[in-house]
Amino acid sequence: MSGIAAPSPRRFDGIVPAPFGALGVRMAGERLTELVFLPSGWSYVPAAVRPVALALDAYFDDPARPFELPLAPMGTPFRQRVWATLSTVPAGRTITYGLLARQIGSSARAVGQALGDNPIPIIIPCHRVLAATGLGGFMHTPGPSRDPMRDPFPLTVKCWLLAHEGCRTS
Repeated sequence: MSGIAAPSPRRFDGIVPAPFGALGVRMAGERLTELVFLPSGWSYVPAAVRPVALALDAYFDDPARPFELPLAPMGTPFRQRVWATLSTVPAGRTITYGLLARQIGSSARAVGQALGDNPIPIIIPCHRVLAATGLGGFMHTPGPSRDPMRDPFPLTVKCWLLAHEGCRTS
């Protein structure tokens, strides 16, 4: 499950710098299995992680550039279906939890749980999913209207990604 973690090179195959901090990278051979948002800005990019770092750099330069990385996200068949459907939403566009749920014949709550468990955020663009009434949550962090005392980092990252892609959240 993706989330926020304290940086440690031993926990990740590499750490890629990002405008909002960094991304811990986990690989299975040459396939990307997980990205973890990190609030620190330091990096560690060995050769095996270099293709991921280059793809993310390209995205940070141009959010419309498609990702061409071999992925291996671990998840149930339902989660895989949610992530595959979500991956059709282009940069600069958003979708609501309810609409995504209707597209796959499920509930918004089940879709939200699958999105919170997305192991490869940004590339599987869960940040593009909004609540019907606003921003919604991110990485199992509820939206600001539901719990304003929660750690603001996840929602700050979501807002940054949406702004980077030119999306409006209201």
